[in-house]
Amino acid sequence: MRPAHLLTALVAVATLAYPAVVYLGQRHADPRWVALVLVGLALLRAWASRQMLWLVAAGGAVLLAAGTAWGGSWLPLKLYPVWVNAVLLLVFGASLWRGQPVIERLARLREPDLPARAVAYTRRVTQVWCVFFVANGSAAAYTALACSEQAWALYNGAVAYVLMGVLFAVEWCVRQRVKASVEHG
Repeated sequence: MRPAHLLTALVAVATLAYPAVVYLGQRHADPRWVALVLVGLALLRAWASRQMLWLVAAGGAVLLAAGTAWGGSWLPLKLYPVWVNAVLLLVFGASLWRGQPVIERLARLREPDLPARAVAYTRRVTQVWCVFFVANGSAAAYTALACSEQAWALYNGAVAYVLMGVLFAVEWCVRQRVKASVEHG
C-alpha cells in the first residue's frame, strides 16, 4: 500500500473512532485537548483526500473546536456528526439540481454509458441518501442535545454505521434486481 493510501486509511479509521474518542475523553480529558485532536484529524483528512467535502467538514470542525475552546463544553464536539451529515446532505442534495447526482457520478466510474433507466435509478438513490442524511443528522443532534453520553456514543459510534451499512446492502440488492429487469426486459 502506498503511503498516501495508508494515511487515508488511517485517517478514515480514526474518523470512525471519533465518537469513542469523545466518549472516553469525557471521562479522562479536558474537552479543549479533544477539540485539538478533532481539528487535527479533520485537517489531516481534508489534506489526505484533497476533496472539497472534507475541507468544508474541516472548517466546521474548526468552528466546533473553537466553541469548545471558548466555553469548555463537550457539546460542540458532540455536534460534529451533525455537521458531517449536513455537509453530505448539501453535497448530495445540490447534485440533484446541478450536474450529475452523486450516485450517478459514482456509477459512471464503473459504467460510463449508463442507460436512461439506470440514470433515473441513480437519481432516486441520491434522493434516498439525502433522506438518510436528514434522519441520521437529526438523530445525531437529538443524541447530542437530549441523551446521555453513552447513548450519544452508541448511536454515533455504532448504530449510525450499522444503519449506513444496511442502506448500502439494501441498495445493492435493489440494484441487482433493477439490473436483472433491464437485462431481461
